[in-house]
Order: sequence, then structure tokens, then C-alpha cells
Amino acid sequence: MMRTRPLKVALLGCGVVGSEVARIMTTHADDLAARIGAPVELAGVAVRRPSKVREGIDPSLITTDATALVKRGDIDVVVEVIGGIEPARTLITTAFEYGASVVSANKALLAQDGAALHAAAEANDKDLYYEAAVAGAIPLIRPLRESLAGDKVNRVLGIVNGTTNFILDKMDSTGAGYQEALDEATALGYAEADPTADIEGFDAAAKAAILAGIAFHTRVRLDDVYREGMTEVTAADFASAKNMGCTIKLLAICERAEDGASVTARVHPAMIPLTHPLASVRGAYNAVFVESDASGQLMFYGPGAGGSPTASAVLGDLVAVCRNRLSGATGPGESAYAALTVSPMGDVVTRYHISLDVADKPGVLAQVATVFAEHGVSIDTVRQQGKDGEASLVVVTHRASDAALTGTVEALRKLDTVRGVASIMRVEGE
Repeated sequence: MMRTRPLKVALLGCGVVGSEVARIMTTHADDLAARIGAPVELAGVAVRRPSKVREGIDPSLITTDATALVKRGDIDVVVEVIGGIEPARTLITTAFEYGASVVSANKALLAQDGAALHAAAEANDKDLYYEAAVAGAIPLIRPLRESLAGDKVNRVLGIVNGTTNFILDKMDSTGAGYQEALDEATALGYAEADPTADIEGFDAAAKAAILAGIAFHTRVRLDDVYREGMTEVTAADFASAKNMGCTIKLLAICERAEDGASVTARVHPAMIPLTHPLASVRGAYNAVFVESDASGQLMFYGPGAGGSPTASAVLGDLVAVCRNRLSGATGPGESAYAALTVSPMGDVVTRYHISLDVADKPGVLAQVATVFAEHGVSIDTVRQQGKDGEASLVVVTHRASDAALTGTVEALRKLDTVRGVASIMRVEGE
């Protein structure tokens, strides 16, 4: 039997995502009520610019006083889609104190202060859901938090930023340079006017922190995630990748160490074999590859951003939280019982592709090979091309630690026969 009294929802933010959440709540009201077991009512919308026309939203619901809205006391669920650290953090904790559960899409805040937010939710016996914080419409947080709760996840490897994937895909498929591909992404609306958060990997790093924390039942903060951007990726790197049967993606990688005692989380460009499922992810799409003991390999794929896809994830959480409110229960909170050590990047073991500019004369290869051997880095393949006294030397290693590789490169730079290190790129997905 359906309850007639509606559950009241406060919406913080009414931009691309927030306006779509409001639209779906209105147009799909009957379906949402049937799925939840009670009507849901948009009780207020907090915005910064109240004069802006917002089609389909009753102007009487608009307010600039977000604090007063979450303090009303009759709000059942607060949906936070304003982003950033403050005032979002204070508004969310205030919402818990005044009796509301929270649905958020705020990856930056969750990556930085997720533990404190979970603690606040638990202290007030309320829900904190955030499916929309990672990979847009792709169901990922809930499968990791619930469907795989009985399994042991060992690795999460994914493309979690559509802007960077569009740029790299364009460079790969058309031969465009980085700036040309970025300009096209901006013109099509895939890149912001200031794309720093995307192209320098900050956005993906926040998502990696969230994924690693859930997958490994360990608190992983944004500061724990190693991050490299993709601005240094060149057409020459793609040519080298193709010679190896690879392409290049900006990857978020969360791994459990072989001994099970520690985990790592990192974001950086990497070569990935064309045979790997992530290699075929094109355009602005996202995909995440999960490896676990019992279920084996799973892949989640779909649109990772945009108003409608992100709103879909928000509404999914809204339905779940509203159902919990009706039953007097709460869903799963933070699971950090494992408390594994988060290891630094120097401990990460992977393969490397190194391109060197060297003198074209006898003995150079032997010198380079000796340096690799002295630092315990085993060479898989070497390719050398020379002309007019200069040469390029491409070395692909077997698996080695980042610390060992760093020491190797520092020693190579000291050789008189090495003119420079053109590029270093990790090789993943094998």
C-alpha cells in the first residue's frame, strides 16, 4: 500500500545536473512514487543566481539560502550537486544533523573528506549515497559496495574521465596533436573552458580514491593517489604504442599488493594492448575493469558525464534512500575495516616503455643495457634507429618497481652518449 504523505527532497544546485534531476522528478513522478512506495516532492531548490529562468521549476521553490533549506527539519533527502569543498561539506553535515539523508555527486569532497562525512551520517543514523560521483550513469559504486561485498577485489582499472578519453582517442584515430584534439573537445562541449581538472588528472584521481576505498575496505584519500596528467603525450608516443600493438589511455588504477598487505592508487597515461577491453572505449565514454577472486573479470561501460547520465545515477540513489526512509533503515555505510597500508608510487610494479635520444655509435646499447642491469630492471625488447650521428633507442622493460625505474633513468641521464629521455610511459593491462 502506498503512503500518501510525500517524502520531501531539497536540491542544492540547479545547473546541468540539478536541473535534469528536477525535470525527471517532475516528469517521472508517478513512476518514482510507485517504485519507492510514496510520492516524492521537490520542497526547495538552492541556487546562487535566483533571477535565472529555470524551466519546469516552480519559482516559489527557489532560494539562495541553502543553509536555511537544509535546516527546515521536514526535509527527508538532500540532493547535493553544487560540487566543491565548501559550502557543500557544511551543508551535508548540517543536513544529517537536521534529520535528512544525503545523495551527492561530489567526488572532490568525498575523496578528501569521505571518512568524516560517513561518520556524520552514521552518528545521525542517516544515509550517504554517491553513485553519481564516479563514472556518471554507470552503476559502479553500488556493485562494488553491495554486489561484490562477499568477494575480494584485487584490481580496479578504468577510464573515468570522458574529456581525456575523447582527446586521446582523437589523437590515436586521426593523428591530431594534443592541442588540436583539446580544441575540438572544447568546441563540442566535452572540455571545460579551463580543462585543468580533467587533463591534469585531478578529476580521475578523486574518483580513484573513492573506488580504492570501497574496493579494498580501506580509507584512501585524494592525497594518497599518485597523479600524472596527459599534456605531455605526443603523436610519437602513439606511434610507439602502435608498434607494440597498443593504444594510450589515461587510466585510474587501484591495486591490492600480491601479499595482500597494502594497496596503491594512481592516475597516469599508459599504453594498453589493443586486445584489452578498455582499448576499444572510444570518444567521451567511460569504462571500468574490475578483477576479483570469485567473479573474475567484470567490465562496466557507459556515458561517464553529462546532465542526463549523471542525473540518472542521482535518481537511482534517491529511490534507494527514500525506500530506506520508509522502512526505517539505512543502507551500507563506510567499510574501512581492512585498514590496509596505502603504498607510495615507488612501490608500484609495472612495465615501462622508455624512448631515449642517443649518439649513433658503437657501444651505446651496451652502456644502456648495463645501467638497466645495475638497477635490477630487466629489458624485454630494444629497438634502435640511427641517422647522421644521432639515434633513438626504445626500451621496453619487464615488470619493475617505479623506484627502480626512476633510479635507472637518473643514471641514464648521466651517460655522455644519452642526449635525452624523450618519453617514459607505463604499460598496463597485461
